Amino acid sequence: MTTPPAPPKRMKPFRQWQVLHRHLYTVDHTGPEGNAIRYTLEIDTANGDNEVQVYADGWFQSKHELPASIPVLGGHIEANASLYGVTRMHLVTADGAARRLTPVAGTIEDRRRALDRRHPTISRAMRWAAIAILIANLVLAIPFAIELATELPAIQRNLGTFVSPIQLPAWANTSLMVAGILAATERVLTLRRNRILDMETIWTGL
Repeated sequence: MTTPPAPPKRMKPFRQWQVLHRHLYTVDHTGPEGNAIRYTLEIDTANGDNEVQVYADGWFQSKHELPASIPVLGGHIEANASLYGVTRMHLVTADGAARRLTPVAGTIEDRRRALDRRHPTISRAMRWAAIAILIANLVLAIPFAIELATELPAIQRNLGTFVSPIQLPAWANTSLMVAGILAATERVLTLRRNRILDMETIWTGL
């Protein structure tokens, strides 16, 4: 018996109550033959499936596990996400040029862009505050990581033990953890990424 093909699936409209978990990015792309297509990529962190769904002109096309490189006419779209949100959403054409996709209106990323346009001074202060917090977390994490490493028997026998000179109270650790989460979220909302600065620190990884 032949199984009938699944009916076409249209993208569901974005609802305001989905702002914290549904991430939608779009781009109008003209292929080498001149045909224009509006691609929309959706990552729904509420599903917990670590996947991105691709829509063309509002109709479902494919689903990919993250990180993903999705072929399109004349190039591909690179998509990835972390615990804090979307970390990459770029259209890369055949000549190697990369273009960032645009957040769909109403999403949390779109609201962050609106804040940047309307209040650039506040937006700039938020960016620098996030960088300062992540640097502080990284600096504090290094001696703690060394202390954890010297607890391993093999390292302890050869190098001895190391006790971090920085011992913070519980409230300070909790404050750093919360600040680190907020700083990391601020960075991904604007699709900013640095391999060292944005690595998972001890405080945000616990």
